[in-house]
Amino acid sequence: MGQTLAQKLIASHLLSGDMTPGSEIGLKIDQTLTQDATGTMAYLEFEAMGVPRVKTERSVAYIDHNTLQTGFENADDHRYIQSVCKKHGLYFSRPGNGICHQVHLERFGIPGKTLIGSDSHTPTGGGIGMLAFGAGGLDVAVAMGGGAYYITMPKMVRVNLHGRLQPWVAAKDIILEVLRIMSVKGGVGKIIEYGGEGVASLTVPERATITNMGAELGASTSIFPSDEVTREFMKAQGREADWVALAPDADAVYDEVIDIDLSSLQPLAACPHSPDNVKPVAQLAGMKVDQCCIGSCTNSSLMDMLKVAAILKGKTVHPDVSLSIAPGSKQVYNMLAENGALADLIAAGARILECACGPCIGMGQSPNSGGISLRTFNRNFEGRSGTADGQVYLVSPETAAAAALTGVFTDPRTLGEPVKVTMPEHFLINDNMIIPPASEADMDSVQIVRGPNIKPFPQTSPLPESITAKVLLKVEDNITTDHIMPAGAKILPLRSNIPAISEHCFTRCDPDFPARCKKEGCGIIIGGANYGQGSSREHAALAPLYLGIKAVIVKSFARIHVANLINAGILPLTFENEADYDKVSFGDELCLPDIRRRLESGEPVELVNNTTGAHIPLKTGFSQRQVDMLLAGGLLDYTREQNR
Repeated sequence: MGQTLAQKLIASHLLSGDMTPGSEIGLKIDQTLTQDATGTMAYLEFEAMGVPRVKTERSVAYIDHNTLQTGFENADDHRYIQSVCKKHGLYFSRPGNGICHQVHLERFGIPGKTLIGSDSHTPTGGGIGMLAFGAGGLDVAVAMGGGAYYITMPKMVRVNLHGRLQPWVAAKDIILEVLRIMSVKGGVGKIIEYGGEGVASLTVPERATITNMGAELGASTSIFPSDEVTREFMKAQGREADWVALAPDADAVYDEVIDIDLSSLQPLAACPHSPDNVKPVAQLAGMKVDQCCIGSCTNSSLMDMLKVAAILKGKTVHPDVSLSIAPGSKQVYNMLAENGALADLIAAGARILECACGPCIGMGQSPNSGGISLRTFNRNFEGRSGTADGQVYLVSPETAAAAALTGVFTDPRTLGEPVKVTMPEHFLINDNMIIPPASEADMDSVQIVRGPNIKPFPQTSPLPESITAKVLLKVEDNITTDHIMPAGAKILPLRSNIPAISEHCFTRCDPDFPARCKKEGCGIIIGGANYGQGSSREHAALAPLYLGIKAVIVKSFARIHVANLINAGILPLTFENEADYDKVSFGDELCLPDIRRRLESGEPVELVNNTTGAHIPLKTGFSQRQVDMLLAGGLLDYTREQNR
């Protein structure tokens, strides 16, 4: 029996475990990336490990999230990250050089290599055949130190793409269709592998759009084969020597197969407030639009920008619409300027933003009250835009540009002749905003720069014999990391200061949560299904840790967040019977008796509701390594113990 492409790459990087779905495996990691919203903690954690030099083939720190300098905090953190990179062997991508996933695809990604990044959209690298995972900062720190990256061996899903896209239909519509079919929970515990004859018709930027939003499926990662299209992209970037052909075996067996006829797809939109709430744009036609935002790591490539410029050329943005455009990298920005497309965008009335994440993470461009915002981004969670009642729709660049001109939701197929974009044979290569590290001979002379906003990793402690605490919060299904630890211009500058950022923990659900935690000293959170979906930000675990949360008990967890909870030493448990969720109420006193002994011995874990007298069976599903981590108090303590 043959192997899928993902199975081949896993096998070639397997350090421990076996490739049976559901079992834990450890992978050798070739490359890492961080961004500044998560990077500061990752590097504080790396420093705490005492490893003098990164041991990966290539590690890169990007500054792309917090580029608004409204105080000293962001600038201080950037200087800290830059000094860590110089000393410990990482490459540093300066502010303005671009969004981590776009730049990494252009300049560093290599087919067949493994990559983990402290950003949930790291699977973008699957567009060139990388095995790329989003992870928590601690996991990235361990990988930089030469440690394995552990995941549960995923099941394999094959998405066969047949035919080719019709004019005005985009790669964004492909992934929205996959989300419509599978839902935001449908990819949990799976790798999505794309194949079929339709793959050859998709460029690397189009493939990267699809793998990028695979994160919204809850998938471990997504991947395309590395073929002649990949080779041409690598050649255009001056990196053809890094190319290698990669494909699944002809007799590979998949756990699930989905077939999509590209020729039958139409422009789609994800409606508020979930990426899987998908409807045809034609059904929404005529709805007034207040704002259009084009960019993000999903749709900021040169191809995307050129298409938008061609649609807008010689026209004017509707007077009732605010249109912002953020190129994904300095390379894209430079090339737009050189070929005249930038002038077309500006002349049409677009507002050109910095090459950064910007509005996607609530850093500027919040819509008006109740405003309808069409965005080429990857998430439309409630409040994520910075406007509590903002109505965010996820669309293709073509659909966003059409609405920007008409002032209403518009099927781009009604615009007439499709725009034609020819990609250059060679991209502009200028890496002068990527700073290499100091040599090993000079690294000891580098001083780490620490601003006053940078605070140490929160105090952890070994798992106690038993846990008794009140339910300090009860939430429902599909709680995102934006609910747990919001982003945005007011909060993200505090990312290196856990005591300060914890004041905002869960405030979108319950403004009194931080104060209640401080009053009680310890507590338990009860949640529904798919708890912790969304961003990989480990602050969604570190802030509850600081506030004294000892356990989170839910119907089911999102992959990255449950790993972050274990890394932080918070006990993540699931109800054996989902109906038992209703047997626990806010304010109940709960007990996890003999929890340490039960985990050590592998005995079943029971929750006792002291308030009602109910006894509730719980599931753990931990590997022995995860048990040892929880007993030690988290990954940092566990790593220290292993290195003694």
